[in-house]
Amino acid sequence: MSNQARHIDWQFMDGEAGVRTGDLVSAAAGGLPVYKILNLEGGRAWLRDIDTGADQVTPLTIFHWKAAADRR
Repeated sequence: MSNQARHIDWQFMDGEAGVRTGDLVSAAAGGLPVYKILNLEGGRAWLRDIDTGADQVTPLTIFHWKAAADRR
C-alpha cells in the first residue's frame, strides 16, 4: 500500500456533487485502490491508481468516498 493512501481522511460522496479533477476517490472508505481523478465527463471519470499508476475510465457512480479536504 502506498504511504499516501494510509493517511487519507474520507468523506461520503453524494453522487457527483462536489467532485472535481484532482480529487482522490475510492469505492470504500479506507479501501484500496485509491484513484486520482484526471478528468470528468458525462458521468465518467478518467482515473489514475495512486499506487500502481495504471489509468482507466470508470463510471463515477461506483465511487462512494472521496478524500476529505486538508484542514491544516
